[in-house]
Amino acid sequence: MPGLFNKKSSTLLGIDISSTSVKLVELSRQGERYRVEAYAVEPLPVGAVIEKNIAELEGVGLALARALARARTGLKNVAVAVAGSAVITKTIEMEAGLSEDEMESQLKIEADQYIPYPLDEVAIDFEVQGSSARNPERVNVLLAACRKENVEVREAALSLAGLTARVVDVEAYALERSFGLLVNQLAASGKPLTVAVVDIGATMTTLSVLHDGRLIYTREQLFGGAPAD
Repeated sequence: MPGLFNKKSSTLLGIDISSTSVKLVELSRQGERYRVEAYAVEPLPVGAVIEKNIAELEGVGLALARALARARTGLKNVAVAVAGSAVITKTIEMEAGLSEDEMESQLKIEADQYIPYPLDEVAIDFEVQGSSARNPERVNVLLAACRKENVEVREAALSLAGLTARVVDVEAYALERSFGLLVNQLAASGKPLTVAVVDIGATMTTLSVLHDGRLIYTREQLFGGAPAD
């Protein structure tokens, strides 16, 4: 599967699949600034996505195809995200100096301690967060896992529109990296900031709290801006 934290792809479309619409954005980078090259939003059929889970694959695929045509972009590789509620994350300590392959092998052996699902049903990835405050000879590693079906259904919807997932991220951590683009402007005082970010969608609201640019808390609630029936 594409890595949850893959940063190697340089040219990608960003795709957001929400409860009521799909959104597409193409960015280009000029120095330290980003420019929106293309953008499109297409509504989804009612019930196509329920609580951030794709329930009607064809409806989502067709909406993605319409968004792609509206944006008039030639890019086919995309970055997409799964909801935080579908992902298990845990920060663990590992020996510093291990290569990525060595970390991956060790995590696969130890993963059943942290993940309450059969490992053959789970997509796993990890990211080194930095040195451990308790032991400089160890590093903090963020372990992320979700059921493969959550990734595969998004890949299938993208495939219906002729798109390929190159990055599969977690919504909350994608938000953390986006926040990093603004932190220099917000942190003019030089002091670590604690910032709350609220995303009010049609049917779900997400609260994320970041301290010094790092995600420390996230929670999803089933209410949003859509009018009640």
